[in-house]
Amino acid sequence: MSERFTRAGTKSDAARIAEIYNEGIEDRVATFETEPRTAEQILVWFAEGYPIFVSGENQNIQAYAIAFPYRTRPCYDGVREFSVYVAREGRSQGHGRAALGALIDEARARGWWKLLSRIFPENLASRKLCEALGFREVGTYEKHGRLDGKWMDTVIVEKLLI
Repeated sequence: MSERFTRAGTKSDAARIAEIYNEGIEDRVATFETEPRTAEQILVWFAEGYPIFVSGENQNIQAYAIAFPYRTRPCYDGVREFSVYVAREGRSQGHGRAALGALIDEARARGWWKLLSRIFPENLASRKLCEALGFREVGTYEKHGRLDGKWMDTVIVEKLLI
């Protein structure tokens, strides 16, 4: 019998988080980043105090969600930009939903009032996940960045927490 879990990430999860992020980079469906990340780079997220939640099965992490500061101006202190990544073998199994759901709960507990992100229009799985968790699509940034020499649009999603 498999045992599912969702919990706050720890420094010991950094290598697995890097693996999952690197799959997202390789797949070219979730980020403009093109250079793989190391566990040491992920450890910086923990040092900075960013909330990170992981989800998986049988002690194997399959997804993580994290929230970063949106902007440095004090008026945006309650707004965070989130990312959620799911390992290839863990996709469409509810792990991303569990990790992002835990992040939403933590954001509310910290008194933040909004989570937002940008998603490639082609990334239908992420868009559906966000819709299922109450995010709304508020617009599209056209030609927001280049990935492998190709202009990419991004769909902006947000969820009000108050």
